[in-house]
Amino acid sequence: MKFFKRTQTRKINIGGVTIGGGSPVAVQSMTNTDTRDWRATVKQIKRLEEAGCEIVRVSLPDMEAAQNVAKIKENIKIPLVADIHFDYRIALEAIKQGIDKLRINPGNIGSKDKVEVLVKEAKASRIPIRIGVNAGSLKSVHEFSDNSSRAKELAKAALEHVKILEKHKFYDIVVSLKASNIATTVEAYRIFASKRDYPLHLGITEAGSIFSGTIKSSAGLGIMLYDGLGDTIRVSLTADPVEEVKAAYLLLQSMELRNAGIEIISCPTCSRCESDLIKIVSDMEKAVAKLPDMKGNAKPIKVALMGCVVNGPGEAMDADLGIAGGKDTGILFKNGKIIGRVKPDMWVKTLIEGIKEKVKNG
Repeated sequence: MKFFKRTQTRKINIGGVTIGGGSPVAVQSMTNTDTRDWRATVKQIKRLEEAGCEIVRVSLPDMEAAQNVAKIKENIKIPLVADIHFDYRIALEAIKQGIDKLRINPGNIGSKDKVEVLVKEAKASRIPIRIGVNAGSLKSVHEFSDNSSRAKELAKAALEHVKILEKHKFYDIVVSLKASNIATTVEAYRIFASKRDYPLHLGITEAGSIFSGTIKSSAGLGIMLYDGLGDTIRVSLTADPVEEVKAAYLLLQSMELRNAGIEIISCPTCSRCESDLIKIVSDMEKAVAKLPDMKGNAKPIKVALMGCVVNGPGEAMDADLGIAGGKDTGILFKNGKIIGRVKPDMWVKTLIEGIKEKVKNG
């Protein structure tokens, strides 16, 4: 049971994927290939699709990259977003090529008349626009030393950019207000959400490596999601983009907002543990990764691996399947009830078989 209520926002359609209005929080990522190499970009997007990515963004630094949009779209299954700065003509070409969404900063895309032309074309093609405001590229943010003032400046900039689009009666808008500082980011989103009902794209920018970045992103995104904010998220990592998707699903599953398929819970181990639980859990994660995608299940399958009978099945009563370790053995339990014993070298195989059986029988 969730203890938070999601904020109601406008519904926006992005190439067949709906965000906002209570729709599931969509998971997205961004390629790090050279978009001018459309084959390499498609190859990476296909890997992202397999991981469960629902929206993917590519940067379009020049016209050559923009002219590859149609080729990329022909070979992928998920909506494609173009990230564009400075040159409105690149955005116009992306629209012509059939892009599903634009990510721009109206403040640096050109003069007012150029913005007007771009908005007119996006509106005619029913292409949403994400206004992406980043603290790193907003000079006025750095005039303040405290997080609260920086947050207000971020929200102010986002609202000013929104008003540019609203002036042209364009409302298919998504907004992001990212900083590398958690407090600044959270407060900026809160301020903006109190003033407009556009869907929010959540993220902590420049979060870091796969380890530190996942922790930082989870801390910041977790606060905002608990506040009820967020319609789509990207966990920004200095890593393979596939890792961003994995982290996003696990974060959303931990907050009961999305189903990542199989949830593994395990104890931290102590002197009561008489098996190599750390290795067993690692082996279990590898085995689970080889199973077919189960994100479509009505509810996740929870599997528990506990080091001793103190931690399981008592503390893992709500697990669908689990094993609690003992000396050279393990107590196998299902839905909190003990159903047998298993040798440590058979724990992973036994649980994988149990998962397959549960999936088969629904």
